Amino acid sequence: MDASSAYQDTLPVSSDALLGQLDDWGLAYRLFTHVPLRTVEDAKAVEGELTRPGERAFRIKNLYLRDKKKRNYLVTLEQDREIDLKALGAVLGVGNLSFGSADRLLQNLGIRPGAVSPLAMINGVGQGVRLIMDAAVREAEVVYMHPLVNDRTVAMARADLMAFLERIGCAVTWLDGAERA
Repeated sequence: MDASSAYQDTLPVSSDALLGQLDDWGLAYRLFTHVPLRTVEDAKAVEGELTRPGERAFRIKNLYLRDKKKRNYLVTLEQDREIDLKALGAVLGVGNLSFGSADRLLQNLGIRPGAVSPLAMINGVGQGVRLIMDAAVREAEVVYMHPLVNDRTVAMARADLMAFLERIGCAVTWLDGAERA
């Protein structure tokens, strides 16, 4: 199965249910529907259609990682940031990090490859996934991310994203400039 909304009913929390929860909590977002986006390059091809001129937008890439003790991490970075996993593991004090499998991604974050975003922490908090977020998010007005599927993007004010994470009990570990690996 792919990560599009055509298969959202096979996820622990569907994209529609997530959007309904955001509405119920009064968290604003703009929703865009588009072709499935699997990579940063795919996203860059459509971002001109999504963004508003002059907004301080944060466009993300997300990495689902595991350490040798089988602890899970969702790392959210600016889409063009390069990351050294060995250095990141050292900064976090967790040793070597590697990418988690598609099966573990579904088990721990309730999503498929290509749809990874901080909104998946709605599932991840209950599975003990740790969210690591680029501190540059703090400077953004709007964060663009997938709502559990890769043929939709939501644009959320940073404050609303942070309210969402607080609401679900998700602590954020900030990756500051000096710590960027």
